Amino acid sequence: MSGDRRELELATEVSAPPERTWLAVTDWARQGEWMLGTRVAVTGGDGRSVGSTLSARTGFGPLGFVDTMMITEWDEARRRCVVTHTGHLVRGEGEFAVTPKAGGGSVVHWAERLELPFGPLGRAGWSALRPVFAAGVRWSLGRLARFCESYPVDREGEA
Repeated sequence: MSGDRRELELATEVSAPPERTWLAVTDWARQGEWMLGTRVAVTGGDGRSVGSTLSARTGFGPLGFVDTMMITEWDEARRRCVVTHTGHLVRGEGEFAVTPKAGGGSVVHWAERLELPFGPLGRAGWSALRPVFAAGVRWSLGRLARFCESYPVDREGEA
């Protein structure tokens, strides 16, 4: 593990069953509906298996960057997905997991284990950027909860 690796872990409660929440969380094409300033596309594979690749553009207008990822773990039964960030700027791992909540509903767990670029400058930048990044993720997770709660599911339980 690099000395320039930093972690962020957050969770949000959702008033939707875990099955529906999992389908919503892993609907990559619609992630932009809840994730702040981000659009995601599946660029290889089916987006629901190890080896599938994703591309996320994060930013506003001309300011932004592309974050490429590969799904390195996909556990449908445990509702857990791990991606490896493979871009030039963002490196490390991201993880989504959905667990049942006691009394009904579910909890979405989000973790990022990022390898900071630019050595000492990256470490200093993370100190300033982390609270802003965490606030953006918290805001997005609040939108995600509402998105999951209204996510359409057909008679067979598929989105």
